[in-house]
Parts: sequence; C-alpha cells; structure tokens
Amino acid sequence: MSEKRTRQQVAYDALRADVLSGRLEPGQKLPFAEMCERYGTSVGVIREALTRLVGEGLVQSVPQIGFTVTPLSRSDLLWLTDARCEIEILALRRAIRDGDVTWESSVLAIHHQLERCPQMDPDDPARFNERWAQLHASFHETLLAGCENPRLRRTANDLRAAAELYRRWSVPLGHSSDRDIAKEHRDIVEAVLARDTELAADLLHRHISLTTEFLLSTDSSIAD
Repeated sequence: MSEKRTRQQVAYDALRADVLSGRLEPGQKLPFAEMCERYGTSVGVIREALTRLVGEGLVQSVPQIGFTVTPLSRSDLLWLTDARCEIEILALRRAIRDGDVTWESSVLAIHHQLERCPQMDPDDPARFNERWAQLHASFHETLLAGCENPRLRRTANDLRAAAELYRRWSVPLGHSSDRDIAKEHRDIVEAVLARDTELAADLLHRHISLTTEFLLSTDSSIAD
C-alpha cells in the first residue's frame, strides 16, 4: 500500500470512528481547516475520507455549507430500515443459496466470538462495548458473505453502517428489557445453517425492525 493510500485510510478510519462514537455529533459541520488540524493531514485526504463517508450515509454534503455529520431523523430511520429489510434480506437469501461449508464455518466462528463478548462496556455500563460493536458488524457482514454478488453485499453493509449512527445515539439496546438480542442472533444462525431461507429471512426482518421500533420509542434526540 502506498504512503498516500495509507494516509487516506488512516484519516478515513479515524473520521469514521469519531462519527460512530459520537465524538463528532449528528449535524455537526466538518470544515476542512478544522478536520485537517484534527487529523494532521491535507485537504485532499480529508475530502476523500468525507466522500467515502457520504457513500456510507454517515456524512452529508450540503450545498453552501459543506460536509456535516448526518443528522438523526425519524423519517430517515424509517426509510433506512425499509431499505435494509429489502436489501439485506435479499443478500441473506443469496448467501444461503450460494454459501459453502467454509462460509458456514465462518458464520459459526464469528457468532461464537460475539456471544462471548459483553454488549455494554464493562467500565461504563451505559455505553456500548466497542469490541462488541465491531464483532456485531462482522457478524452481520459474515452472514451475507456467502452471497456471490459483491455489489449487493456492499450496499447491504453500507446501509447497516448508516444505521449504526442511530444505535450509537440511542438508549443502549441492552436496556430493552423485552429483547434478547443474543437469542435473536442464535435463532438467525440456526436458521441459516439449516438452510431454512424463509425462516432466516423472517428472523432477520424482525431483528432489524425491532431495533428501529425500540429506537423510535426511546430516543427523544431523533427529530421528526
């Protein structure tokens, strides 16, 4: 990897982490001068990183204003959830159809890691455990990895990344007393390994939809 490409990747990773962690807040402006100073790099590198984040739905490019962190919106969350249910479930159906034994093994492996990682930060139970968040993203990506269409997988993963912004600015999911997210994951894995496409699709649809319903019912920071 070239030095220029390395700088671009480092800036992108740092910006993305700051958006998802809330260090850069929803709706916050991202002026080039401030971002260059913050990340110690050039305008060109920052522009490319922000453009990539626009593609993931984490940042917006607004005429006459520039780049901003995507604001939270009830209507956007509903549209995002609708798109996720359509695209992610299609990719899962393809994965079940196309995936081989190696894919099945990778699903089992990442699920095993996810189950053994606490969802909330042991040092601060009110915050997400960053390691759990990483494993959770990898789990959902691995579920779709059996799908042979890379554009479909990429679109599904980008939509899920955009939804992560809402999760990070909501009441932690672990505080929902009527949900057992670990069981939801186990049920999805069992259906996938059994190659029960309809059940797996229904379970994933419910998993995605319940998250949105919970966010809308508990997070007053999501504007109409």
